[in-house]
Amino acid sequence: MDEKWQKSFPVSWDQFHRDARALAWRLHGEGPFSAVVAITRGGLVPAAVVARELGIRIIETVCVASYDYEKQGELQVLKGVGEAVAGSDGGKHVLIVDDLVDTGATARAVRAMLPHAHFATVYAKPEGRPLVDTFVTEVSQDTWIYLPWDMGLAFTPPIRDGAKV
Repeated sequence: MDEKWQKSFPVSWDQFHRDARALAWRLHGEGPFSAVVAITRGGLVPAAVVARELGIRIIETVCVASYDYEKQGELQVLKGVGEAVAGSDGGKHVLIVDDLVDTGATARAVRAMLPHAHFATVYAKPEGRPLVDTFVTEVSQDTWIYLPWDMGLAFTPPIRDGAKV
Protein backbone atom coordinates (compact mmCIF):
# COMPACT_ATOMS: atom_id res chain seq x y z
CA MET A 1 0.00 0.00 0.00
CA ASP A 2 1.18 3.52 -0.77
CA GLU A 3 2.92 5.07 2.26
CA LYS A 4 0.51 7.99 2.44
CA TRP A 5 -2.31 5.62 3.46
CA GLN A 6 -1.88 5.20 7.21
CA LYS A 7 -5.38 3.95 8.05
CA SER A 8 -7.83 1.57 6.46
CA PHE A 9 -11.62 1.72 6.40
CA PRO A 10 -13.18 -1.53 5.17
CA VAL A 11 -16.80 -1.18 4.04
CA SER A 12 -19.10 -4.21 3.69
CA TRP A 13 -21.87 -4.50 1.09
CA ASP A 14 -24.46 -4.02 3.83
CA GLN A 15 -22.77 -0.90 5.14
CA PHE A 16 -22.30 0.53 1.66
CA HIS A 17 -25.97 -0.04 0.85
CA ARG A 18 -27.00 1.68 4.10
CA ASP A 19 -24.67 4.60 3.36
CA ALA A 20 -25.93 4.93 -0.24
CA ARG A 21 -29.53 4.98 1.04
CA ALA A 22 -28.51 7.62 3.62
CA LEU A 23 -27.13 9.66 0.73
CA ALA A 24 -30.49 9.34 -1.07
CA TRP A 25 -32.25 10.45 2.11
CA ARG A 26 -30.10 13.59 2.28
CA LEU A 27 -30.70 14.29 -1.41
CA HIS A 28 -34.46 13.83 -1.25
CA GLY A 29 -35.20 17.51 -0.67
CA GLU A 30 -32.46 18.86 -2.97
CA GLY A 31 -34.06 18.13 -6.38
CA PRO A 32 -35.90 17.69 -8.48
CA PHE A 33 -33.26 15.94 -10.56
CA SER A 34 -33.93 14.96 -14.16
CA ALA A 35 -30.96 12.58 -14.41
CA VAL A 36 -28.18 10.94 -12.46
CA VAL A 37 -24.62 10.91 -13.78
CA ALA A 38 -22.58 8.08 -12.26
CA ILE A 39 -18.82 8.53 -12.21
CA THR A 40 -17.45 5.14 -13.21
CA ARG A 41 -16.61 2.81 -11.83
CA GLY A 42 -17.06 3.57 -8.15
CA GLY A 43 -20.17 5.70 -8.61
CA LEU A 44 -22.17 3.00 -10.42
CA VAL A 45 -23.46 1.23 -7.31
CA PRO A 46 -24.43 4.30 -5.26
CA ALA A 47 -25.94 5.93 -8.38
CA ALA A 48 -28.18 2.90 -8.88
CA VAL A 49 -29.30 2.99 -5.24
CA VAL A 50 -29.89 6.76 -5.27
CA ALA A 51 -31.74 6.64 -8.62
CA ARG A 52 -34.02 3.91 -7.29
CA GLU A 53 -34.73 5.71 -4.02
CA LEU A 54 -35.42 9.06 -5.74
CA GLY A 55 -37.35 7.59 -8.69
CA ILE A 56 -34.90 8.85 -11.32
CA ARG A 57 -34.95 6.79 -14.53
CA ILE A 58 -32.30 8.52 -16.63
CA ILE A 59 -28.82 7.37 -15.67
CA GLU A 60 -25.75 8.49 -17.61
CA THR A 61 -22.08 7.73 -17.00
CA VAL A 62 -18.94 9.76 -17.15
CA CYS A 63 -15.89 7.51 -17.28
CA VAL A 64 -12.82 8.77 -15.46
CA ALA A 65 -9.72 6.78 -14.56
CA SER A 66 -7.36 7.97 -11.84
CA TYR A 67 -6.61 4.97 -9.62
CA ASP A 68 -4.61 1.83 -10.23
CA TYR A 69 -5.69 -0.28 -7.24
CA GLU A 70 -4.11 1.66 -4.34
CA LYS A 71 -2.13 4.31 -6.20
CA GLN A 72 -3.52 7.48 -7.61
CA GLY A 73 -2.28 8.21 -11.10
CA GLU A 74 -2.86 10.74 -13.85
CA LEU A 75 -6.51 11.57 -14.50
CA GLN A 76 -7.99 10.40 -17.81
CA VAL A 77 -11.49 11.20 -19.03
CA LEU A 78 -12.42 8.10 -21.02
CA LYS A 79 -16.03 9.12 -21.79
CA GLY A 80 -17.76 12.44 -21.27
CA VAL A 81 -21.41 13.13 -20.49
CA GLY A 82 -23.88 12.86 -23.38
CA GLU A 83 -25.38 16.10 -24.68
CA ALA A 84 -28.93 14.91 -23.94
CA VAL A 85 -28.12 14.89 -20.20
CA ALA A 86 -25.60 17.75 -20.06
CA GLY A 87 -27.90 20.07 -21.99
CA SER A 88 -27.12 23.74 -22.52
CA ASP A 89 -27.61 24.76 -18.87
CA GLY A 90 -24.48 23.13 -17.42
CA GLY A 91 -26.41 20.31 -15.78
CA LYS A 92 -28.77 22.44 -13.71
CA HIS A 93 -31.12 19.54 -12.81
CA VAL A 94 -28.48 16.80 -12.91
CA LEU A 95 -27.23 14.83 -9.93
CA ILE A 96 -23.62 13.58 -10.10
CA VAL A 97 -22.91 10.56 -7.88
CA ASP A 98 -19.59 8.97 -6.94
CA ASP A 99 -18.49 6.61 -4.21
CA LEU A 100 -15.96 9.06 -2.75
CA VAL A 101 -14.09 12.27 -3.26
CA ASP A 102 -10.41 12.04 -2.36
CA THR A 103 -8.09 14.77 -3.64
CA GLY A 104 -10.83 16.33 -5.76
CA ALA A 105 -9.13 15.76 -9.14
CA THR A 106 -12.02 13.72 -10.53
CA ALA A 107 -14.58 16.05 -9.01
CA ARG A 108 -12.92 19.08 -10.63
CA ALA A 109 -12.90 17.39 -14.05
CA VAL A 110 -16.57 16.40 -13.83
CA ARG A 111 -17.60 19.78 -12.36
CA ALA A 112 -16.03 21.42 -15.42
CA MET A 113 -18.38 19.34 -17.60
CA LEU A 114 -21.47 20.03 -15.46
CA PRO A 115 -20.80 23.21 -13.47
CA HIS A 116 -24.40 23.63 -12.25
CA ALA A 117 -25.05 20.01 -11.29
CA HIS A 118 -25.46 18.83 -7.69
CA PHE A 119 -22.44 16.69 -6.73
CA ALA A 120 -22.93 13.91 -4.15
CA THR A 121 -20.62 11.25 -2.78
CA VAL A 122 -21.00 8.58 -0.14
CA TYR A 123 -17.58 9.29 1.42
CA ALA A 124 -15.49 12.46 1.46
CA LYS A 125 -11.90 13.27 2.39
CA PRO A 126 -10.85 16.78 3.48
CA GLU A 127 -8.97 17.74 0.27
CA GLY A 128 -11.95 17.00 -1.96
CA ARG A 129 -14.80 17.81 0.40
CA PRO A 130 -15.23 21.47 -0.69
CA LEU A 131 -16.11 20.25 -4.21
CA VAL A 132 -19.03 18.12 -3.01
CA ASP A 133 -22.52 19.44 -2.24
CA THR A 134 -23.76 16.41 -0.29
CA PHE A 135 -21.97 13.46 1.34
CA VAL A 136 -22.59 10.95 4.13
CA THR A 137 -19.30 10.19 5.91
CA GLU A 138 -16.01 12.08 6.12
CA VAL A 139 -12.78 10.15 6.62
CA SER A 140 -9.25 11.44 7.10
CA GLN A 141 -7.05 12.09 4.07
CA ASP A 142 -4.64 9.31 5.08
CA THR A 143 -7.37 6.63 5.08
CA TRP A 144 -7.75 4.06 2.31
CA ILE A 145 -11.39 3.05 1.89
CA TYR A 146 -11.72 -0.61 0.99
CA LEU A 147 -14.99 -0.80 -0.93
CA PRO A 148 -16.92 -4.07 -1.05
CA TRP A 149 -16.31 -4.77 -4.76
CA ASP A 150 -12.56 -4.67 -4.09
CA MET A 151 -12.57 -7.23 -1.27
CA GLY A 152 -13.06 -10.92 -0.71
CA LEU A 153 -13.75 -12.81 2.48
CA ALA A 154 -10.59 -13.71 4.38
CA PHE A 155 -9.43 -14.32 7.94
CA THR A 156 -8.24 -11.20 9.76
CA PRO A 157 -5.88 -11.65 12.72
CA PRO A 158 -6.70 -9.82 15.97
CA ILE A 159 -5.10 -6.45 16.65
CA ARG A 160 -3.08 -7.92 19.54
CA ASP A 161 -1.35 -10.16 16.96
CA GLY A 162 -0.18 -7.21 14.88
CA ALA A 163 -3.15 -6.62 12.59
CA LYS A 164 -3.36 -3.04 11.35
CA VAL A 165 -6.41 -1.02 12.29
